[in-house]
Amino acid sequence: MVSRLSLKITSMGPRTPKFWLVFCTAFLTLSFLAVVNRNDENGEYEYTVRLEELNVRLRNTELQSETRKAEVRHLQREIHKMREDVKRQNMSGPSLQYDTNHDKLAKLRSQLLQGQNNRNNSMMYILPTILQYMPHLIGKPDSLEPALHLSKGTAQVSIVIGVPTIKRDVESYIMETLSSLVAGLSTEEKLECLIVVFIAEVDLEYVKKEADRIQSNFHAELDSGLIEVISPRGSYYPDLNAVRETFGDTQERVKWRTKQNLDFSYLMMYAQSRGKYYVQLEDDLVAQPGYFTTMKTFAMQQQNKNWLLLEFSALGFIGKMFKTSDLNLIVEFFLMFHKDKPIDWLLDHILYVKVCNPEKDPKHCSREKAAYRIRYKPSQFQHIGLHSSLKGKVQKLKDKDFKKGFKRQFAHINPNADVSTTINNYMKFTLLKAYQGEDIFWGTTPSVGDIIKFRFIPPIVIGEYQFVSSNEQNPGDKFYNTTVEVLPSYQRDKKEGILEADNHQDNKFNRTQDGYIQVGKFQDGKAIGTVDADIGEVVELRLRVIEQPKNWVILSNIHIVPATKKR
Repeated sequence: MVSRLSLKITSMGPRTPKFWLVFCTAFLTLSFLAVVNRNDENGEYEYTVRLEELNVRLRNTELQSETRKAEVRHLQREIHKMREDVKRQNMSGPSLQYDTNHDKLAKLRSQLLQGQNNRNNSMMYILPTILQYMPHLIGKPDSLEPALHLSKGTAQVSIVIGVPTIKRDVESYIMETLSSLVAGLSTEEKLECLIVVFIAEVDLEYVKKEADRIQSNFHAELDSGLIEVISPRGSYYPDLNAVRETFGDTQERVKWRTKQNLDFSYLMMYAQSRGKYYVQLEDDLVAQPGYFTTMKTFAMQQQNKNWLLLEFSALGFIGKMFKTSDLNLIVEFFLMFHKDKPIDWLLDHILYVKVCNPEKDPKHCSREKAAYRIRYKPSQFQHIGLHSSLKGKVQKLKDKDFKKGFKRQFAHINPNADVSTTINNYMKFTLLKAYQGEDIFWGTTPSVGDIIKFRFIPPIVIGEYQFVSSNEQNPGDKFYNTTVEVLPSYQRDKKEGILEADNHQDNKFNRTQDGYIQVGKFQDGKAIGTVDADIGEVVELRLRVIEQPKNWVILSNIHIVPATKKR
C-alpha cells in the first residue's frame, strides 16, 4: 500500500510555472470575491455615512463663504464711506479728524484683507455665526442696518434704555411712556442717558408717521441726543408664517412671541456699544421720579460683580438691566432659540445653564440664581397698558411693588462695608438695604449703648458723612442724643484690652474709652459733617445711642463720602 501511494505521487510529477500562475490567480480572485460578498452590506453603510459627512461639510463651507462675502461687502461700504469723508475734509482743509479717519480706513483695509484670506483658506474648524440661526440673512448684508435712523451718535453713557414699540390696534401708549421717562430725569441725568425707541414695524409709511409724531413731541430731546429712533428692514425677519407651533400656542401667538424675540435682540445689538448698562423696557409704562440714579447706584453697589440681571420691576420684561458686556451672550442665546420659546423663558434658561447644578434640587438652583438675578424694591416702573401688543389680548397687569408718589432721598454710592446693629429692625426695613439705598432702616426703640456700625473693607479716609433720620410718613422716628464716632486704622490692642493710639496727632481728639474718636452728633434728627484729615484711614464708623429715646428710629438717608471723592 505504501509503495502504490508513493508511485501515485511520483507519477504526478513536477508542475510548470504556468500552472502555478493560473492556480494563484484563481485563488486570489475567489478570495477577493468572498471578501467583497462578506463586506458588501458594511461597505454600503460606510459609503452612505461618508457621503453624508461630505454633504454636511459642503453646506458648512457654503455657509462660511456667504458669511465672509457679507463681511467683505460691509467692509467695502465702510471703506467707500470713509473715503468720501476724507475727500470732503481734504477740500475744507486738514484737520485732526482726517488723521482719525485715516487710521480707521487702514484698520478696515486690514480687516477686509483678513476676511478675504479666511475665505480663500480651508478651515479645519468653522466658528458659529448669527447666520446659522438666521440663514435667511445670507446674501442680504443690509438686513441688519436700520431702515430709519434718527440719531446724534450719543455714546459712552451710563445707561442705554431700549423701548420697543409696535402698531397697536386699539390704543398706543408710547407718548405717555416717553413723557414719563424724560420727566423723571434731572438735567445731569440726561447727560448720562440714551433712550432708543425701536419702531418694530416694516411698513415704512407707518414708521415715518410714528417717527414724525415723536419728533413733534420730543424735538429738544432728539436734537440733544437723549432720544434716538430706529426701525428694522423687512429682510431682517424670516417668514414668520413658517414658524412651527409649540406649547399649545396658536399660530398668531407663536408669530408674535418669535417676532418679539427678534425685536429685543435687534435692540440689544444696537445698544451694545453705546453705554455701560442696558435697560429693557416696554412701550406702555410710567417711571418713578429718580429712577435713573436709583438704577445706576444699585448696579454700582453690587458686591457680586458677576451678576447677570438686575430687575427694577416684577412684570414681564420691564425694567431688566444688563451689563452691555453681557449682551453678546444674551442675544446669541435668544437668537439660537428664538422660534422655540418666549423671551422671558429664555432669560430664565440662561441663568439655569450658567449657575444651576442638575444634580441638586430646585431649591439649590433658586438660591444660586438669586445671586445673579437680583430684584430691587420698590419697583421703578408701572405697567399702564390695557390692550396688549398681541392682537385681541386684554391684560390688567399692575406691579404691586410700585409705590405711586413714593418719595425718599436718592440712593448714594457708599463705600464697601460690613454693616451691623444692635437695634432690632422692623419687618424688612434692614440696615443693609438702607446703606445700599434700596429702602429705609426702621428700628424698634433703642436702648442706651445701642450702636449702628459700618466696618469698611478696605479702610478709607472719610471726607464727609450724612445721616438723616425719620421721614414724611413718620416724622417723630428720629435719633436724639446719638454720636457719630470713628475708629482710626492706627489703633492697636493693648494687653489690657484697651485700644491705644500710635499716632501723635491723636491727643487732640475726643476719644472714647474703647478707642473711638467722636466726630459729630445728631441734631434735630440729622448728623452732617466732615472728618478731620489728621485722623487718616478709618476702619469703622458707628452711631452710638447715649440717651434712652421714647420712640422707634428711622434712617432714611445714609451717605459716607471718601475724601478722594466729591458729592
